[in-house]
Amino acid sequence: MTAPAPAAAPPGHPRFAVGVLAFCGVVVAIMQTIVVPLLPHIPDLTGATPAAASWLVTVTLLTGAVFTPVLGRVGDMYGKRRVLVASLGVLVVGSVLCAVSSQIGVLITGRALQGAAIAVVPLGISILRDELPPERVLSAVALMSSSMGIGAAVGLPIAAVVIENFEWHTMFWVSGAIGLLDVVLVLRFVPESPLRSRGRFDVLGALGLGAALVCLLLAVTQGGDWGWVSVRTLGLFAAAVVIALVWGAYELRVRTPMVDLRVSARPAVLLTNIAALLIGFAFYANSLVTGQMVQEPKATGYGLGASLVVSGLCLLPGGVTMVLLSPVSARISGRHGPRTSLALASAVIAVGYVVRYFTSHSLWAIVAGATVVAAGTAIAYSALPALVMRGVPVGETAAANGLNTLMRSVGQAFCSATVAAVLAHMTFLAAGRPAPTLGAYQLVFLIAAGAAVLALVVTLCLPGGRRGAGTVGGRRRNVGRTRATPIQEGS
Repeated sequence: MTAPAPAAAPPGHPRFAVGVLAFCGVVVAIMQTIVVPLLPHIPDLTGATPAAASWLVTVTLLTGAVFTPVLGRVGDMYGKRRVLVASLGVLVVGSVLCAVSSQIGVLITGRALQGAAIAVVPLGISILRDELPPERVLSAVALMSSSMGIGAAVGLPIAAVVIENFEWHTMFWVSGAIGLLDVVLVLRFVPESPLRSRGRFDVLGALGLGAALVCLLLAVTQGGDWGWVSVRTLGLFAAAVVIALVWGAYELRVRTPMVDLRVSARPAVLLTNIAALLIGFAFYANSLVTGQMVQEPKATGYGLGASLVVSGLCLLPGGVTMVLLSPVSARISGRHGPRTSLALASAVIAVGYVVRYFTSHSLWAIVAGATVVAAGTAIAYSALPALVMRGVPVGETAAANGLNTLMRSVGQAFCSATVAAVLAHMTFLAAGRPAPTLGAYQLVFLIAAGAAVLALVVTLCLPGGRRGAGTVGGRRRNVGRTRATPIQEGS
């Protein structure tokens, strides 16, 4: 068992590296949401069908789910900063493709490339673990992890403002420019981690994982349009199960697996990933229904008839709250352990949805409820990487956090399908057009609250203690059967 050598000093002040990586996470999260306000207009702007337009969101979910754990593993083996810069470069290329074309095929391709950049977050968390002293890791990782929620909260109002005041391609030119700025900042201020995992990259494991995820997420995201009991949907679900079983049997036999299932099956890791799925479900409902609810016409009896910009701004206080609460979550985790933080977060999210259930008629009350949910999400997203890192070897940090990020994405996919089904089936006529009933939105709140309560139960089942098999600080000992070896930067 080799102990990793001390990490090389960053080329700039460590505080800059933390800020740069968090900024990268925010930008990547914004990329995932900027097209949401644009979707209703895409058929008119491009001549595409509404079904084709929906792929501008679906394809980022698919590529993000497939590439996040894969690129995390590649980063652990061949250099985290190297892979992070490549991911940002792919985001820039995708943004430029979307900026120069109005053809739906090109737009979908560009959005697919943007989705692959979600791997930036687990890679950034792994770099912070490797480079920072133990006493700074929790707070830095909390900010890095929360950047996904922060970006999702600010992305909608930014996109709404651009759509209402500029030509729609402008937001893709801006996203490409910001992505390029990210690349420059990372090269200037973020060091390459000297830690590497030994072994060969598991190509078959990566392909098997990707195939299983594509089958599962295609069935979940398209099941509402195809029919949940259609041959295509059921066939994809069955294929996902079969591929996952074969893939799992293979991963248990290979020397350096894509996903170390023995480590992932440890209660500390397995339960954390289940909690991540539930938290992802609970959080995403807040983003999906808030804007739509306040835009519903006043004829519904509950809608406020708000503009696109106002609906996007409803989530902005939640984004600010997430920024402010990420260091608070780190202090709670440092003093009482990340399990306590995650339990508290789950309870806060559940309370937020109870507030939303009873206060759905005024703008300030809707914003207050959405902000409470965002506060719980901030604490949860800060605690999840700490729980993962205490249960996995140092050399598997990026891959393990990539898997945890993947579980959040799967939870969001299930949430999207659930919300769409509820709002589509509980409708009435308002001013001559169908609209979801107030009861439909309230049912969504109850389902999301239930997911948060389940996350609380799962969290309480986690093994106790403030440290697990691993360690949060990157300068401590390495554990587990996958070794991490120091390699000089640039090798």
